[in-house]
Amino acid sequence: MVPRHARAALVAWAFLMMPALAGAQDQGASGTAGDRSFTLRTSLKASALVSHAPDDPVLFPERDSATSFWRLRLEPAVHLGEGITVAAAYEQRLRVFSGSPGLAGLGVLPAETPAPYRVRQLDWQIAGSPRASWRHEIDRAYLGLHLGGANVTVGRQAVGWGRGVLFGAVDLFSPFSPLEADREWRRGVDAIRADIKLADRVSFDAVGAFGESLDASVFAGRLRGYAGKADVELVAGRRARDLFSGVTSSAAVGDVEVHGELAVFRAPDALPAGGLGEDGRVVLKAVAGGSYRFPLGHGVLVYVEYHYSGFGAKHAADVLPLLADAAFRDRYLRGDTQILGRHALAALASYEFSPELAVSGLWLQSPVDGSGVAAPSATVTFSDRLSLVATAYVPYGRPPHGLVLNSEYGAGALSGFLQVRMYR
Repeated sequence: MVPRHARAALVAWAFLMMPALAGAQDQGASGTAGDRSFTLRTSLKASALVSHAPDDPVLFPERDSATSFWRLRLEPAVHLGEGITVAAAYEQRLRVFSGSPGLAGLGVLPAETPAPYRVRQLDWQIAGSPRASWRHEIDRAYLGLHLGGANVTVGRQAVGWGRGVLFGAVDLFSPFSPLEADREWRRGVDAIRADIKLADRVSFDAVGAFGESLDASVFAGRLRGYAGKADVELVAGRRARDLFSGVTSSAAVGDVEVHGELAVFRAPDALPAGGLGEDGRVVLKAVAGGSYRFPLGHGVLVYVEYHYSGFGAKHAADVLPLLADAAFRDRYLRGDTQILGRHALAALASYEFSPELAVSGLWLQSPVDGSGVAAPSATVTFSDRLSLVATAYVPYGRPPHGLVLNSEYGAGALSGFLQVRMYR
């Protein structure tokens, strides 16, 4: 007999493939019929991660570990006349572990944690064991309407705010760590979004992203304006039980692009890591950065950013005790902070030798304790449908001792990541 979760996977697969079958019958090989069209984008990623953790038997019972990870994603979209789109994304994920990795590889592969701001996760386990996990989920399912000067999207969708490249101060909707290797897709949230054009250079973006209750939901607005080579955004609203407001801006100064974000959050209770004010309920988040293309060869594009997150730990030694605190852990998994500490410096450089070969390098450092991670990467593109990515993660800093972190990134594992990407 087929297991119940396997039957559910087959049902979900068949449900998403029905428009494709109908399209083939009604629309022919071209995929269009009158003012209707159907597209199906598929992608398959096969990844391997090997890690060598610091010598700390308490945190890392097994210093060496390996993980293989497969992700199959189907993204059907139906365009029903002018201005109406129905789209979805269905994923299957298979992860196999060589053993207990402890903290090794933390942040490199996507975390198997519930996504924030979903009424129902729609994420099920097909099969599992202590060293393997096979899951599937509906990551997108939305209706998009173009109504004159407004774009309205209802359903599970990706929402991203802010001007930061590696970090965000006003990015409220499931942001990810810059160290995550497989970060091509932001996880979908259950939301109603209306982006309304108020004037030629002014628009208003309103989002309601819903969790299991109002206290686990986001209600936010963003007013955007453009003038010449500069733009400004004003944001405000309620995230879960926090009130917040913020401002972002970017501009071109000669050949240099500069951007910044600043947000203020007021929590209903004192924060585990401490906050500002007498009651410790106020938190600041900020991003400041810029980019420049150096005229070397085909051009070296460099991004530099500084990030401050008041939600993080003041010292590395506080990280593990804070992660044991449910309130801090929930905020971290929800994406209130992308870093465990409070300060981060980062740089990202990329260079394309040819259409077939591109290289990049990420550098992330804590200015507090001097620890960091260097992550060189290379991408080989064989065709529009096939590519190979190889990345090394080289952490540095004072290693941990027992259950105490002596530096923010010194507990990271020396890791190698290899991924084959196939698209159709």
